[in-house]
Amino acid sequence: MTYAPPVPPLPRPPRPGRLPWSRRTPLGWDIALGIVLFLVEAAVFLWVGFGYGMEVWAAQGKQARIDAAHLAELAWMRHFLIVTVVIAACALLSRAPWTVVSQLLAAGAVAALLVLAQHDYDRAHPGPAPAPDPGYTPCYSGSGRCS
Repeated sequence: MTYAPPVPPLPRPPRPGRLPWSRRTPLGWDIALGIVLFLVEAAVFLWVGFGYGMEVWAAQGKQARIDAAHLAELAWMRHFLIVTVVIAACALLSRAPWTVVSQLLAAGAVAALLVLAQHDYDRAHPGPAPAPDPGYTPCYSGSGRCS
């Protein structure tokens, strides 16, 4: 008589109507992915920020190049914020709550830094003064036109 190993059961087919991401991500993978993504995003953000800082340093006081570097950094930060929110949405779809939390923390930090950088740029570059009314007559001392 020969011995035949038992045949393993076939995997159950997915129930109809269930989406592939309907099962929760395992906790270990979720925490590891959240930490790794957060650290990678922080490293990328700091590296690119350092690059734009070096661009400002290389401008040697030329205001046009400095302004261009600041505007490019602001645009990059906006795109980076969008990417972090999209990654958070993908983590939400895959039911990885710790990754969602880490990505929302990263997005909040990037949003705060973006608001601060935009505010600094706006304060350094105020808008032009409004044009005077066409019927405005300046008042010069002794002209007799002052009211």
